[in-house]
Amino acid sequence: MKVCVIGLGTIGEPTAEHIHKHGFNVIGYDIIKKNLEDIETFVDWRQVPPCSIYVVTVTSDRVEDVCKLISKRDKKSFVLIESTVPVGTCRNIAKNHGLINVAHCPHRFWSEDPVNHGIKQLRVIGAINQECLEAAHKFYAKLDITLHACSSIEVAELTKISENAYRYVQIAFAEELKMICEEHNIPFEETREACNTKWNIDLLEARDGISGLCLPQDIQFLNRLSRQLSVLDGAIVSNRHYKRRLKNEM
Repeated sequence: MKVCVIGLGTIGEPTAEHIHKHGFNVIGYDIIKKNLEDIETFVDWRQVPPCSIYVVTVTSDRVEDVCKLISKRDKKSFVLIESTVPVGTCRNIAKNHGLINVAHCPHRFWSEDPVNHGIKQLRVIGAINQECLEAAHKFYAKLDITLHACSSIEVAELTKISENAYRYVQIAFAEELKMICEEHNIPFEETREACNTKWNIDLLEARDGISGLCLPQDIQFLNRLSRQLSVLDGAIVSNRHYKRRLKNEM
């Protein structure tokens, strides 16, 4: 069984290596040339040989483009979307491009600690139908990856963006508390440490503001589902104020 990992960036490269180590014939595709040990890679889609399984690990805005390429080749191919996407994306892609076998197993990879939070960890999964879900379970079981099955592919999509939005709100709260402490000349770290003595409190550090791709993108994905979510809007505004304050202090 040949597996193609599409997108060989921060997530795709270790994903391809993990699948290869578990005995699969793996190839990789990316628009930028990547050299992976014992894994053949391509930058020209026309040269990519037909595969039974395509694992999609590209950025969110590229998911539909690569799925369209797959559909033009073989609509019966098994497509596993590990990229984070807005709710409704996977089913719409399957419908719009006639893909029959689509499942969504969003990654939880953390590049700062790939040993404890790498490819092999508990993940959620959803699919467009029960048959796809069962097939995906069999594939990931061979990769020694434990799955939490969702009743629909939309639940899996919402779970991923909710995880990151929740993290965003936690960080934004810590940032706002730090600004409050500074305004009243109260040491933030001492306050944080004191709060965290309570068994159900775990206030995060307030570092350099929320940046990068995942958290800012995913809180927006969640926020777009309803314009009545003032908590999310507030977190976004709070982080913006915090980063502005940090910049003024430099």
